[in-house]
Amino acid sequence: MNSREDQLKAFDRLLTIMDELREQCPWDRKQTMQSLRHLTIEETYELGDAILDNDLNEVKKELGDVLLHIVFYSKIGSETKHFDIADVCNTICDKLIDRHPHIYSDVVVEDEEDVKRNWEKLKLKEGKTSVLEGVPKSLPALVKANRIQDKVAGVGFDWEQPNQVWEKVEEELNEFKQEVQKGDKEAMENEFGDVLFSMVNYARFLKINPENALERTNKKFSKRFQYLEAKAKTLKKDLKNMTLSEMDVFWEEAKKK
Repeated sequence: MNSREDQLKAFDRLLTIMDELREQCPWDRKQTMQSLRHLTIEETYELGDAILDNDLNEVKKELGDVLLHIVFYSKIGSETKHFDIADVCNTICDKLIDRHPHIYSDVVVEDEEDVKRNWEKLKLKEGKTSVLEGVPKSLPALVKANRIQDKVAGVGFDWEQPNQVWEKVEEELNEFKQEVQKGDKEAMENEFGDVLFSMVNYARFLKINPENALERTNKKFSKRFQYLEAKAKTLKKDLKNMTLSEMDVFWEEAKKK
């Protein structure tokens, strides 16, 4: 691994390149925070994909892309005299020190749950009116549900045992089934949302990240379906003309692989 001196040199190199690109490259010179926003979101998702695939070489590359965006925003901020990369680093350093009094002060904690509870209490002392203020409005619904539940649990609004959460899941499932039988689409949607929310909560109790779990299933399904498509192509068959029984043979093969 690189020494701290080499790490700082590499970061300085990136800052220098950013300065040069901002001055000399027509594309880089044209960018604003608004124009970069959607690209930043895309890069973050690509990093997430690499992490799920456990492709550490790709993780390294995607981290570089995300870091570039952080440096890019900081460069734009310095041009408008609002902040620069040093301000960004010092702000997060100050926050980390303030939010970890069990490390930088005399506060005593027993475990990670104590740390999370203290974190939320400190945020409220900083002037936030709700523990939910830190949940971005634009988060995907599944991720947002997980963050909301995590946040409120941090101040003690939570179930005590996993079995209580599962009972809630079953209760919501029954309510959903009842609305399905009635055929009211709006009521069905509301109850289905409750089912998903309660399942996300149960996943949290089991220490399962629901977003990761669902995305792994997405990837697994996609790979199996693509195997099915490839097999059909080999046999010069169109999936539309195959029976479910024929397709299921290849699907089972894909599962074994």
